Amino acid sequence: MIDENEFFRNITLKICGNLEIEEGLHACIQYLSRHMPADVIYLDKYERDLGAIRYIARANLKKGERMNMIVPVSSEAMARAAADLNNILIIHGPVFIINDSEAAPIARDLVRELGHPPSSIIGIMLNVGGQHVGVVLLAAEGANRFNKQHAILFGTLKEPFFVAMSNTLKHREVLKLKNLLADDNRYLQGELRRMSGDEIIGANFGLKQVMEKVQQVAALNSPVLLLGETGTGKDVIANTIHYSSARSDGPFVSVNCGAIPDSLIDSELFGHEKGAFTGALSQKRGRFERADKGTIFLDEIGELPPAAQVRLLRVLQSREIERVGGVKTIPLDIRIIAATNRNLEEMVKNKRFREDLWFRLNVFPVSIPPLRRRTSDIPALVRHFIKRKAKELKLGEIPDLAPGAIEVLMSYEWPGNVRELENLIERSLILHRGKPLRFDDLVASPAERIYANTGITEDEALGLDAIVKKHIARALEKANGKIHGPGGAGELLGVNPNTLRYKMKKLGIPFKKEK
Repeated sequence: MIDENEFFRNITLKICGNLEIEEGLHACIQYLSRHMPADVIYLDKYERDLGAIRYIARANLKKGERMNMIVPVSSEAMARAAADLNNILIIHGPVFIINDSEAAPIARDLVRELGHPPSSIIGIMLNVGGQHVGVVLLAAEGANRFNKQHAILFGTLKEPFFVAMSNTLKHREVLKLKNLLADDNRYLQGELRRMSGDEIIGANFGLKQVMEKVQQVAALNSPVLLLGETGTGKDVIANTIHYSSARSDGPFVSVNCGAIPDSLIDSELFGHEKGAFTGALSQKRGRFERADKGTIFLDEIGELPPAAQVRLLRVLQSREIERVGGVKTIPLDIRIIAATNRNLEEMVKNKRFREDLWFRLNVFPVSIPPLRRRTSDIPALVRHFIKRKAKELKLGEIPDLAPGAIEVLMSYEWPGNVRELENLIERSLILHRGKPLRFDDLVASPAERIYANTGITEDEALGLDAIVKKHIARALEKANGKIHGPGGAGELLGVNPNTLRYKMKKLGIPFKKEK
């Protein structure tokens, strides 16, 4: 004689002891087979809105299997089921038995559709509040396999099966939402990447040397230090390094160190435990934890206060952190990219930046040239920003440039670099809606800029060739007579060295042939 309480306890532990319902059903049928016929067990949910039955999971003696199969149940099928009631013996509460599937048409069709031979079926109707929510079906091959004692035992399992089905559906919904969130996150990362500059304008011209360095370091995990003036696009280069690396599927977390108050920077970077300080009402993960398996970009690294510099040094040395108020060490798998527009070497000398941290960060420095040193990229940048800003402002058509507009931009010094150019394009689109874009009212006049660059006054009224000749001479002086290669006059002027030699020959400027 089987003890019903022991039977109920053992089955409940097996059904509810696994997060995955298919594993629970597998353990359940293995135990059931010791006490009653059991070849396969199914857990079904009735989808009232769809007028269908959804098979959630099944298991036999060998394995459990997740399912998501929907079988429509028409009104005709329901009528047939009602007509078959004479062949269904309801013995104990919600339990029913069909001891010959061939004798009940709806059961016969179901067994055949699922690929089983003629079988006996015992089931539990899972009803809540008078509503039918699902069914548990246990099948055994052959006729007349189940009896009243089996029905009594099986009927005790209504609640465990209902709880298991409810938990499974909620778990699957959580996984579905998690996948949706991950998909949304990938989309947002892509949008952020696009907005911050998915396309590197000037990669083959003014930024060619920068991109060569990016390609060299991207595949590695070495720290990178980006150096350059404000607005040169350090964030774009950081994005490119991350998305060109093996960490591209991981998070890219950007932190502006200069925008976080000193009192909050430890909490923002390293997180805190509940109660670590007044206002810490719950545990919080810091930016470093969020960047695990990815990249953290520390912009304006020179603004970090001394205490945060010490903790950052530990992260670089040991790849681990502790939350504020915590004692647990949290290991990290991250890559660090830092950026600054300040002279960190000078700050080290003045004791305003830790020397050991400087050495740790300065593994692979990348200098990003200001826009005035890569004026050859301005036309491409202008086209890029006009298209992007016109789309953001919903202008419809992309406006043309007025004659001479590019020349105005090419002659400007651009103290705010690419960011200033971007803002200038947006301002011009707003001011000249429906008209060709002009910039002479937004920046200094071309003549004024040319004279300022060459040291020639406008009153001298020199011809254009004389102005260009003077400008080239200044570039040659800065480059110590070098035309080709890094630091050469060609690079300083943003023109091809061969083009520069041709222009110099035409203007009568002497130069030495470089080996």
